[in-house]
Formats: sequence, structure tokens, C-alpha cells
Amino acid sequence: MADAAAARAMTREERKVVFASSLGTVFEWYDFYLYGSLAAIIARQFFSPLDASAAFIFALLAFAAGFVVRPFGALVFGRLGDMIGRKYTFLVTILIMGLSTFIVGILPTYGSIGVAAPVILIGLRLLQGLAMGGEYGGAAIYVAEHAPHGRRGACTAWIQTTATLGLFMSLVVILGTRTVLGEDEFADWGWRVPFLVSIVLLVVSVWIRLSLDESPAFARMKAQGRTSLAPVSESFGRWKNLRVALLALVGLTAGQAVVWYTGQFYALFFLTQQLKVDATTAQLMVAAALLIGTPLFIVFGTLSDRVGRKPIIMLGCVLAAATYFPVFQALAWAANPALAQAQARNRVVVVVNPTDCSFQFNPTGTARVASACDMARQMLAAQSVSYDTDPAGTPGQALVRIGATEIASPIAHDVPADEARRNATAFRQAVGYALADAGYPTQADPARINTLLVVALLSYLMVLVAMVYGPLAAMLVEMFPTRIRYTSLSLPYHIGNGWFGGLLPILSFAIVTQTGNMYSGLWYPVLVAGATAVVGGLLLRETKDVDIYAND
Repeated sequence: MADAAAARAMTREERKVVFASSLGTVFEWYDFYLYGSLAAIIARQFFSPLDASAAFIFALLAFAAGFVVRPFGALVFGRLGDMIGRKYTFLVTILIMGLSTFIVGILPTYGSIGVAAPVILIGLRLLQGLAMGGEYGGAAIYVAEHAPHGRRGACTAWIQTTATLGLFMSLVVILGTRTVLGEDEFADWGWRVPFLVSIVLLVVSVWIRLSLDESPAFARMKAQGRTSLAPVSESFGRWKNLRVALLALVGLTAGQAVVWYTGQFYALFFLTQQLKVDATTAQLMVAAALLIGTPLFIVFGTLSDRVGRKPIIMLGCVLAAATYFPVFQALAWAANPALAQAQARNRVVVVVNPTDCSFQFNPTGTARVASACDMARQMLAAQSVSYDTDPAGTPGQALVRIGATEIASPIAHDVPADEARRNATAFRQAVGYALADAGYPTQADPARINTLLVVALLSYLMVLVAMVYGPLAAMLVEMFPTRIRYTSLSLPYHIGNGWFGGLLPILSFAIVTQTGNMYSGLWYPVLVAGATAVVGGLLLRETKDVDIYAND
């Protein structure tokens, strides 16, 4: 059957399957990533009682909640997909996703219904995550099981474009709405429009998917009565299958995930939060890079049909681990040269006794400042200032050195509350003046942004994304037998992308806050991508010539 398929071109029905599956999945990714693109505004609307920094972190945590539950969605919908079929399972997932997104668009804010607003918001994010846990596996398998042998990489690469196209679509709709309504109206109520638009996309997606037939591989297996009765236990309760799933996670999807999220989401957060680039400007530059990079998914997917999936994916992980630090440093010089120059000429140093310093990650914003060290480091982190720590300080004291200027942090212990607040305000003002004198900007100067270089660097990150992601779906499909493919594929993919990748922004920013270095968050994707390159390079076998019908 495979040899016959290889000798022919794609039929009209097969092309329809690729187009329809990809389009529906684009709409679903659009729904899922709207939240991430609007995290800053959602922070103000639903977490308003907190200060700006804590509210943004809480918004990121709610964003991450959708990723945390994706593996559970993979188990639920993967089981259904292996028992009742691919088509109807990912029809259900898109209904859940679309309705959850639409409800966010009409959800009252904290100012209207209080704490119920963020609780409901997080609940909707959890539903979105569950739906996404069943969507990707269904779409990738559905296309792969229709594709001719020898062209699975090229066909499934269209599914791989959908996540990036969904992000791009969300940015375009947001920017268009912002432009039409103006910044004030958009921040007030216009942010709801992109969520409300999802109801139209939902109707189109359901109509498209109802017109499709079941996957031929699954239909044949079902007709022969050989579907799995317990796909979860068969996939992960038998060492032979569990070993492949673990290898798919550690040696494939974990590294792919951190490269994907670093190249798209973390790059956007880095521009806006660390380099202080205006949100609209940053989104436009990221959107341009997405537009440039998206065709490369097809290029690398097609190339993988000739040279193999493994060498392309592993090379992408190696390049990511080797180049992230210099690329993001170049991004700082291109997007905010004044900040990069100030850091090079007038380094900020916090002179403290290390025993006085506690962990700086404070997502609730309620932890009390316990020491002068904490006060100094929290204040600098809130202003996105990178700093070094000199451990030669005197116990109970902290000194902030900005170039040749030194500012002593006030004593935080045994001071009346009113006096402590006045001291803290005076300290922040003094540090702010010193930073300004040392050339540290409060915002990136639009006139000094090297837009072409920023887009070029972001496009390079997109090349890496396309290398690790373009051939991925075909390789995952080829690693597992038909009877348990939906379940076996979905769980390692969504643990990799939901946990290793989806938690990257919040983990990286926690590392930055703790260390004081705006580049230190890159250690997380560098180490994970490097580990995947080693494990995958040594233990993964090439799959491009596997006959997926032979393992029904």
C-alpha cells in the first residue's frame, strides 16, 4: 500500500484534507494565543488589585494554566481518538476551544464582579488547554494517515504552520482593532473584539470539519475490529510503548518546545518587558518575522522527506543552544541601544551580604520585604534593570552602585511603617535619578530602533523554530502504531509543549528576577534544547521510510 501511494500524486480529496485540517487548526491556535498576546491588558482587567509587576506575573500564570492541563487533554481526547475516530474527536475539541474563547470576550472584569472574574478566566483557560491537548494530535494524525508515503513531511508541515499562523492572525487582529479604535478605547473595551471574532471562526471550522471523512487507516482498522479497547494502558502500561513515548518527550518534543516558545513568545516578552519596546511596535516586528518564517515550515517538512526528520530537528536544537545568548544580546543593541550602552558603560551592582537576600519570585505581590537586599533587588527588577551582585556587603545593609554613584538602601527592620514607606520612596527616586544620569532609558526610543536588524534576528529565531517543528508531526506519527497513535503521540507532545514550552515565559522571567541578569532566563531553553540534542542524537532512529500502515 505504501509503495503504491509513493508512485502517485496527491488526490483532490487528500489536498482538501490538508487544507481543511490546517485551516481549522489555525483558528484553534488563534483562540489559544489571543490570551498570550493580550497578557498585559488582561493583567489590568482581571488582576487589578495587584501592583503592575505582580498582575503581569499572575496573567502569565493564568496563561500557563492552559499549558499545564494540555497533557490531561491529550489523555482524554487521545483515548477517544483511538477508540471512536480522529474526525469526531477533533470536532469536539474545536467546539470547546471556540466557545471558551468567545466567553472570555463577554466575561465581566474584576471591577464588575470581583474575584469571580479571574476565577472564571482561569477556568476558561483550563478548558482551552484541555481542548488543545486533543486538537494537535488529531489534526496531525488525520493528515498523515491521508498523505502518500514519501510525502508525509510535506503534508504534515502544513499542520505545523498552524500554530505560527494562529499567533500571526491573533497579532494582526489585535493590531487592526488597536488601530481602528485607538489605544485608550482598545485598553478599555476593544480588547474584547478579537475574542468575540472567534465565534465566526468557530462556525467556519465546524462546517469544514463536518465535511471530512474519517482517516482511511483508522477506518480500515475499525472495520477489521482491531481498535484498542484501552489505549492509555496499552500506550503507557507496556514498557515497549512507554519507552518510545519517553524518548519522544526527552529526545524530541522538549527541545522543540523551548525553541518554539523562545523564538516566538519569549522573544515578544523580551522586547516589551526587558527592552521596553512599545507593545505595538514589538508586535509588528514579531508579526513580520512570523510572516517571513512561516513558509520555512513547508521547506523543512519537505526536505525531511528526502534527508530525514532527525538531522534537521537535532541541528535546530544545537543551533538554538549555541546561539541564543549572542542573538538576544544583539537584539538588545538593535531594539534599545541606549539601554545596551548604559549597561556596558555603567553597570549596576548591588553590594550585599548574600545571607540577607531571599528568593525574589513573588507572584502574589504580598510578600513583605524582609531586608535591605530584598528592597534593592526588587526595586531594580521592577524597573527591568540588569544588575550584578557583589557579595562583599555588610550584613543588614545594601548598596546600589550605578557607575560611580552609590546609593544606600534604607534599613527595612525595626522602622515604623510610615517612615519605612517614605524611606522606600526616597530610595526609589534616588535610584531612578541615578539611572537616568547613567543613561538608562525608561522606554526604548522608536527613532533609534534598528527595525531591519530586529526583524532579521527574529527571523533567524523563526528559522530555528521551523527546523525543529516543520518535520515534527511526521516523525511523531511514524513513531507509533495506528491503534494507539492518537494517545501515544499526544501525551509526549503536550507534556513537551505544555510544560517544557508553555511554562518557559514564567520560568525564564523568574530566573531573570532572581539573578538580576536579563539574559539569564535563556539558560532554561539552552539547557533543555541541548539535552534534547544529546538524547535524540544518540537514541532516536530515523523514521521517514516507516510504513505507518504496517503497524496497524
